[in-house]
Amino acid sequence: MIRRTGSMLRDGEQLALPFAKPAVTEAALEPISVRIADAIRLTGIRRSKLYELIASGDLETVKIGRCTLVPVASLHALIERARQGLL
Repeated sequence: MIRRTGSMLRDGEQLALPFAKPAVTEAALEPISVRIADAIRLTGIRRSKLYELIASGDLETVKIGRCTLVPVASLHALIERARQGLL
């Protein structure tokens, strides 16, 4: 327990340790890859269509062990190509 000498802490006042880093919220961190189920939710694409895009090479995946990950950059690129009418 850290005690402040001299006076009491005011309401809402907190002590910071000299080595404490500022808190980073999850909202500030964008994942670099997502699982297939998350890619489906993020894009709104059906599961079967997503697997077709993977098979055709239009969507990149990375396999780590048994987990198949889709890079978020690949999802952004896919949507951009679709917006330009290239799909």
